[in-house]
Order: sequence, then structure tokens, then C-alpha cells
Amino acid sequence: MRRLALFLLPCAVAVLVHFDCSAEFCENWKLKNTDFIRLPFFDVLVGVLSARHHHDLRQAIRDTWLGYITDHPHFQHRVAVKFIVGRHGCPIPDEDREDPYSCSLLNFSEPGESKRSRSMEIVTVADPSLLVAADVSAIALDFKVLHPVVITRLGVFSSGTRPELHGNVTVKLLQLDQEEAVVTARFSSISMGTLVNWVWYKPVEQFILPKGFEGTLVWESQDSAPLTTVNSSSVELNDGGGVLKISSIAEGVLPHRSALGFPGLAGGFTFTIYDEDGLSGLLRGRAARMEKHASSLRREDATLQEESLRHGDVVFVDVVDTYRNVPSKLLQFYKWSVGNADFNLLLKTDDDCYIDVDSVLMKIDHKGLKRRNFWWGNFRQSWAVDRIGKWQELEYASPAYPAFACGSGYVVSRDLVQWLASNAEKLKAYQGEDVSMGIWMAAVGPQKYQDAGWLCEKECYLDMLSSPQHTAKELRVLWDRKRTCGDPCGCPWDR
Repeated sequence: MRRLALFLLPCAVAVLVHFDCSAEFCENWKLKNTDFIRLPFFDVLVGVLSARHHHDLRQAIRDTWLGYITDHPHFQHRVAVKFIVGRHGCPIPDEDREDPYSCSLLNFSEPGESKRSRSMEIVTVADPSLLVAADVSAIALDFKVLHPVVITRLGVFSSGTRPELHGNVTVKLLQLDQEEAVVTARFSSISMGTLVNWVWYKPVEQFILPKGFEGTLVWESQDSAPLTTVNSSSVELNDGGGVLKISSIAEGVLPHRSALGFPGLAGGFTFTIYDEDGLSGLLRGRAARMEKHASSLRREDATLQEESLRHGDVVFVDVVDTYRNVPSKLLQFYKWSVGNADFNLLLKTDDDCYIDVDSVLMKIDHKGLKRRNFWWGNFRQSWAVDRIGKWQELEYASPAYPAFACGSGYVVSRDLVQWLASNAEKLKAYQGEDVSMGIWMAAVGPQKYQDAGWLCEKECYLDMLSSPQHTAKELRVLWDRKRTCGDPCGCPWDR
């Protein structure tokens, strides 16, 4: 029986090898049984992060440095290139997303007649016994504007169950990462303002806060009297039907870097919705936009499938293809790579990057870079964490990231890729794949090989290994120059 089993094992393996291994069962089987399967071997596996709609950039790469690899009698067996594309497009049209970097729906409700032009309170305290003294001198509430609003008044809680105010408190509304306040209100026992629902309010100069405005409201005690706070679980915050997105103020939340106070609530503000008619029009047109966008996604899916069948170089990973999901795209590709190819090194780049294949392979050979626990790139050191914009990071509490390599190109050894693939479900994705990679690798401590040839910005040098942020036309121009005279930055007769 044992001989029969040994005889049948190669047959069973052969069946699995030729089986469509896109199925989850087969992927898991291959990850656990790679010793039984002869995977295609390459010195370097290249993963190119690519957005679903970047057809022109992918074709430019196929026509330039990827085409060179494919036609080269030696490189075609040494290097494999795969484009990493999210299997799913975001089902939400651009106009209906919270921001262009994610796939979160603007979850507005229709502003009824009762809300139109009415000043709303962000917090209402029905029971003053909920108010308690704080043990910190500064408290901050972060929020983001998803539809334009006007802040009309700033306020502080009264001192406990009595409708009075002890001590001096300053309330400031600031734009995140800005030191100068947009508006300020000062409260004291002799200048308390108007009491509404156990909140003392004072009017402020009214500004329209546009969509995308990210602000923080800060309450600061100016003397020894404690601030008055409320347990956030005991009150319901009013977001104006979704026009405001209010950050968590749960007890025990660690403040983000450079926060002016601990998360919480020491008062409130009142606001009105600006351009209610525009908001109503946006909601009325949503159904038609959703239907049109769904049709566009179906056409995009068909185009991508056709492209994949024609070229055979696209790896679809099971994520929604947005900027915020790029770290997850990368982790999923690492899982795919260890189950579908045998390689020494993995080169990660982006679809807008020029790669000098000859120089990369020459350095690998001449510098002996086929090592374990190895990371080759151009590393940013002590890079400050951003709190706003495309690179907003609110979950990494330190003021600076660990060292991370520029995304135009870096190379990691297979054992590091295997570690990432094995721990993909446990690794937290941060705001970008470059900084996420740096945080993940900080847990491993790889040997870093610093090389300024992997450019971080859109520049051009004769000895560069990569250059980012190019259009499809620019990629072709760089490569044509490289093949014509050996200098991608310009041939002598062009100067």
C-alpha cells in the first residue's frame, strides 16, 4: 500500500499543478506544499503596483523595459514581471465618496425643513449629573467637514449640576497642523455667554468651512479650575445628517502625535449647513450616478480581463482598488508570489516608474546581493508623520516613521517576502505602502543596503536605477534615449 501511495503521489501533484489554482483551497495547499511542486524559478520577481484604469502606463512599460526583458535571451529566464491590480473597483462614484483616496460613502441624509438654515448643537446634555471634572487641562475633538458648514458659536459645559462656570476656559477652532486659530472664544465666571442645554455659548465670526476641512476644537483651562467633561457614551453627537465626521472620543484613546489635548469633549459648538439646495441636489442625483458608475465598472472589468488574457502578466488581488488599500494590495501580492513562483529577490515598483533593468541586474551580480534578510533601496530616515491630506496618518502615534524605502523601487529577499506573506492577516495596513513596509520591517530588522540610485522624486540621472511619477509618454522617451545612446536623460544630439 505504501508503494502504491508513493507511486500515485506524483500523479496527484500533477493534477493540482494543472488545476486552476485561483481557488482558495489550492492556494493554501500550494503554500503548505511548495516542496512537492516545481515552481518557475527567477532570480528576480518584479511586482508593479498598478491602478485598474492605468492601461496606458502598463502598456508603456510593456513597450519599454518589460519588453526588453521579454525579448532578451538571458533576462527572459531570469526576471518575471507582474502587474498588481485590485480585483474590485470602488462601487461608489467619485462625487459620493468621503475623499478621493478611499471607498467610503458620503452617508448624508436629506436636510429637512426643520434643519434648513437652523443652527444645530453638536452635543445636547439632558442630565447635568453626567457632567464631571476632568483630570487634564486640555481636551480636543477632531472633525472633518464632508459638506460645507458654518460654525456659529463655541461653547463649554457648565460646572456640574449648577448653571455656572468656574475658572477661565479658552476654546479654539484650529485647522489640523496649524497653530493659528480660525476662531476663538474665552469664558470666565464673569463672562459666561448664553446657557443652552448646560452648555455656555458665545458667538464667533462666521466662516464657511469647505468640504475636506479637517479641524480640531480645543478646550484649555487657563487656571487651576478643572475642565468639565461628559462621558461620550452617555450623549449622542449630532453630525448634521452626515455633513460632519467626528473622530472617536472614547475614554482611553491614545492621542495622535502633536495633539493639543487628550481626546474628549468639554463643550460643543453650533453650526449651520451651507448650501442646503446643493446637498439636496447631490442626493437626488445619486441613484443615476450609481447606475452609470456600475455600468462603467462592468466595462472596466471586461477590459481588464481581456488585457490579462492577452498579456498574461496581471495578478488580480482580492481588494478594492483605492489608494488607502495599496498596503493590502502589496501584502496580497506577497502571498501570491510565494505560492506561485520561486525566486531569490523581489523588486517592487509602481506603474509610473522607469526601471534600468541592466543596472539593477548588474548590481545584483557584482555586489553579491542575493542574501537573506536583505532590503535594498533608498531609505527615508526620521520621516515626519502627516496628519492631513493624502498621506494622513492618525493611527501611528509616534512623531516619525521607521526607515522606509522610496516606492519607485526597492528589492527584498525571498525570506522577508515569506515572512510578510505568512503574517499578512496580522499586519496592520497604515496610510501608504511605503511607510507600512517600513513599520512591518522594523519588527524583523533586515540588513538595509542604502542606494541613492532608487530615486525618490521625478528626476533623471545617467546612473539611476529608477525614476518615479512619469506619464506613459515620458516612460517611452526615457527608454528610447536609453536604448539609442545609453543615457535616458538625453542624447548628445538632443542637447
